Amino acid sequence: MGIRKATLADQPAISKLLDQLGYPGTEAYLQQNLQIMLSEPLSEVLVYELDGEVAGFIAFDFIPQLATKGDFARISCFAVDENTRSKGIGYLLEEHFTRLANERNCDRIEVHCHSRRIGAHRFYQRQGYEESPKYFRKILTDQNI
Repeated sequence: MGIRKATLADQPAISKLLDQLGYPGTEAYLQQNLQIMLSEPLSEVLVYELDGEVAGFIAFDFIPQLATKGDFARISCFAVDENTRSKGIGYLLEEHFTRLANERNCDRIEVHCHSRRIGAHRFYQRQGYEESPKYFRKILTDQNI
């Protein structure tokens, strides 16, 4: 029980959690995406295991910067199983990630959280995040974003 690095064997559980977040159909490409993230030195995927099952995960990247002394740490995806939310799993994953970001001398953590995820907004605010109102994106394909 606890936090560990994800493996390719975690793909079905991560896919289930992504489906709960509103990203259905990840089975078609998640294995490849997970393999890429697990092989990237600046990316990491951690899972929280509860009673032998993946109950949550956090995926993140460290992004070196030119204009600041420290790197950025960016959460790319974060989910806790809807049946185990409010039990401290998200807190433990985020705190572990924050420790890793501090060890790497990051000067900030960034996360994009869709406006419809009100519960997640409250979680991030409790964890010390503040809203940064400008966010721009350029869609390069017609794939589900």
